[in-house]
Amino acid sequence: MTARREAYGVYHFAVEINGIQEAFFRSCSGLNSEAEVVPVQEGGLNTTEHKLIGRTKFGNLILKQGFATGALWAKRQSFVNDEPGVKLERFNGTVIQFGPGSKRAHTWQFINAWICKWEGPEFDASKNEISIETIEIAHEGLIYKAGG
Repeated sequence: MTARREAYGVYHFAVEINGIQEAFFRSCSGLNSEAEVVPVQEGGLNTTEHKLIGRTKFGNLILKQGFATGALWAKRQSFVNDEPGVKLERFNGTVIQFGPGSKRAHTWQFINAWICKWEGPEFDASKNEISIETIEIAHEGLIYKAGG
């Protein structure tokens, strides 16, 4: 008998940076990994070409949030500050998807990251919406861990 696989809602997730949940996000995208395909032709073999694995690229994480502390803004500012003696510290983090009973269902760890883009909320008094900040995180690796 095959175990039944559960589908989890995409609305129940969290993002932790250095083990601390910095903000509550409305959406998260960019969980992807892509390997470059390197074609190689072999002499005397005219019917096909070999396809080798090249460099692996990871997409930037794009986090849209309703509200956050100033900690993420401070992390961004540290990378645009060129004052002498300011140390640029990259960070690690985790995107966590929760399942029934708020148990960790899936986690994706990103490593050696930095905030490459911060976009403030759009203020428009004619709209009845929450203000959303957008934060884009560049990183150098994504590790999937089932079950948290």
